[in-house]
Amino acid sequence: MTPSPWPNPLIEQRADPFILRHGDGYYFIASVPEYDRLEIRYATDIEKLPAAQPVVVWRKPQSGPMSQLIWAPELHHIDGRWYIYFAAAATKTLDALNMFQHRMFALECADADPLTGHWIEKGQVVTPWDTFALDATTFHHQGRQWYLWAQKAPDIPGNSNIYLAELENPWTLKGDPVMLSRPEFEWECRGFLVNEGPAVVTHGNRLFISYSASATDENYCMGLLWIDMEACPLNPANWHKSPQPVFTTNWENRQFGPGHNSFTTTRDGRDVLVFHARNYTEIEGDPLYDPNRHTRVQLFEWDKQGMPQFGTPQPEHD
Repeated sequence: MTPSPWPNPLIEQRADPFILRHGDGYYFIASVPEYDRLEIRYATDIEKLPAAQPVVVWRKPQSGPMSQLIWAPELHHIDGRWYIYFAAAATKTLDALNMFQHRMFALECADADPLTGHWIEKGQVVTPWDTFALDATTFHHQGRQWYLWAQKAPDIPGNSNIYLAELENPWTLKGDPVMLSRPEFEWECRGFLVNEGPAVVTHGNRLFISYSASATDENYCMGLLWIDMEACPLNPANWHKSPQPVFTTNWENRQFGPGHNSFTTTRDGRDVLVFHARNYTEIEGDPLYDPNRHTRVQLFEWDKQGMPQFGTPQPEHD
């Protein structure tokens, strides 16, 4: 593997990291330890993001459906406007299934600069089920805009599965969703039955979806789905799933629970894996409230068959 040129960690205490390369630079957004706001950083290069001043573009209200536990935001630019997708709950209380009560929401900014522009709440992104939902992302493919997310299905055991639907507009689904993946392998079911945090990358004649599985401690890891670029993404039979995880805890390097990733590229076109991981396993209490899932970035490559080779989480270094 090619050594990555950035310090590890890149940004401390930022989980669920998302880096968008757009225009002349890079935008960074992630969950903050307080789970109470959305903030964006901008820099002309990835290595400058840690020193970039975070700009708070939205704070949670004191009450209502978006008033608790703001999770996993992503920043996207669609048809000349900016959008932030995030998950939020009305309460920190668990429901009858012992799960958090998150739903997915969207913000829109029509101004050129998302750091200084005016953000408007577009409300909940409604799906066919009123259940735990989170980790939305979006991508353009085959001339259409798609919405990809994780949600609890009423009739399937576990916390969440991966779903895909076309978008009518950036905050409204079009047509019925299809399930692309559910926790089925042992490595997806450690602690909790989880498929979440999907991210999209294309290479050659394939579109890939990485996702995260299992509990958010050292068992957290990444899986992989893929489809031919010309195949219909709404037909689950067209998708392939790796029977093995593709990015996992490395005890030698002391990198634990790597996951909830996104993808970006360097200025010279090299592919970058963006993810979070801890450097210890001794977590007191709920791992969710441990703030030390740090943002990490490293280069990855492709093999001769056109499959991604993520390697292993690298040890910490300056």
